[in-house]
Amino acid sequence: MMPNLTQLESDEIDYDPNNLLDTLIKQLHLKNDAALSRALEVAPPVISKIRHRRLPVGASLLIRMHEISDVSIKDLRGLMGDRRAKFRISDKQFKPKDPATNS
Repeated sequence: MMPNLTQLESDEIDYDPNNLLDTLIKQLHLKNDAALSRALEVAPPVISKIRHRRLPVGASLLIRMHEISDVSIKDLRGLMGDRRAKFRISDKQFKPKDPATNS
């Protein structure tokens, strides 16, 4: 089970997806979260889970936000409080699985 985003470490406390979602709604002249979910082509519960910090804003959703708003990925990340210069993926994600441990 994924940890709740409200339990993030202290250096990530500034994370606020509501600012990102509210800014997109305003910029795209939408009425509410349901309209935003239709614009992003995601189910309404996805927006709700992001707003309540039970689901992180993933890369594919950030790309979709960029496509419909023309706001840069960097600016979108900044709107939700992500100020990291680069996002690094663990090198473990690129290593092939060990066939001896694969059953």
